[in-house]
Amino acid sequence: MTEVHIIGAGETKFGELWDRSLRELAVEAGLRAIEDAGIYSRDIGILYGSNTLAGSLNWQNDIGSLLADFSGIASAGIPAIRVESSTSSGASAIREAYLAIRSGEYDVAMVGGVEKMTDIYGSEILDVVSTTLDREWESFFGGTAAAMAAITARKYMHDFNVEKEALAAFSVNDHANASKNPNAHYRSKITLETAMKSTKVAEPLNIMDCSPVSDGGAALILASDKFAKSVGKEGVVIKSSAISQDYLALHSRDSLYTINSTVRAGRTAFEKAGIKKSDISFMELHNSYSIYGLLEIEDLGFAEKGKASDFVMDDISLTSPLPINPSGGLKAKGNPMGATGVGQAVEAYLQMKGKAKERQIKEPKYGLIHSISGTGSTSVVHIIGGE
Repeated sequence: MTEVHIIGAGETKFGELWDRSLRELAVEAGLRAIEDAGIYSRDIGILYGSNTLAGSLNWQNDIGSLLADFSGIASAGIPAIRVESSTSSGASAIREAYLAIRSGEYDVAMVGGVEKMTDIYGSEILDVVSTTLDREWESFFGGTAAAMAAITARKYMHDFNVEKEALAAFSVNDHANASKNPNAHYRSKITLETAMKSTKVAEPLNIMDCSPVSDGGAALILASDKFAKSVGKEGVVIKSSAISQDYLALHSRDSLYTINSTVRAGRTAFEKAGIKKSDISFMELHNSYSIYGLLEIEDLGFAEKGKASDFVMDDISLTSPLPINPSGGLKAKGNPMGATGVGQAVEAYLQMKGKAKERQIKEPKYGLIHSISGTGSTSVVHIIGGE
């Protein structure tokens, strides 16, 4: 089967983009990716549109068709499919495009992720975001995404004697990296003291432990080895792709603080890539809440259970042995849900191509990107880089 290359990437700014519509964000990201790839829209064989909440937030479904229509490729008659897997929608869309090219059915695929979350606010947005949980057994009884993360954090901190500073340090690192990212939602640095003293959301999590409500779009052009060579494009290889599932409701799982879907997806991704964990140069992790960042470090095998705090408190900066979230992560770059996973891959592409400017990691070999849905019912892991 053919190797799959990322040959183009584009994204909008992430943030509270009051004057931009859903379709404007999708089109901007898509056109930037096509331009970056240096191809024509007629070269694209299939489009996967990633979105989580537009049916509820913007009263717009069929996002695949929307992307195709307003990116100027609908006239070609190519299939345009929406992929929805909660907050892992973007990563899942990348995987579908990856598989479509690996199968030999298509030579070029476009992946576009978009979300416009600021069209509603306050308790309304909390209610809509809570649809990413088990509606009947969690959110119906008042469980929110923050509340479920807080339950996990309390149990984890109690059982492993982890101090709150470890969670705060993850957010401090995100903000430091986002200060170097012109597309980030929040570009201001924060101190550990600021993070510790910020407004409580759901004990022990405060506002600096929670990713923001963001708007934004991101897009990729994926191509087969044959096509990339035919157009003289030196892309970045998707070395492996893996996905795994667990129960939707948190109470149904084996553990409150082991994300089994992440353990399985991570193990499979490394096996398929044929590399070691020591080969990874950076990671983009799905820290919608800071506690998940710590759990993912452990469940991907980079620290023993309960020991990620040592890893984080040591050094995860851009100049560390293993930088985490060079883009600024979900906490500071932003979390426009349908675009988030695609945006992680945009960052990995920029890093591997040496185009990340101020936040560029020195001579990266492989990057790992990881997304989860909700509290971890689905996990998607991609390893990017190598020959």
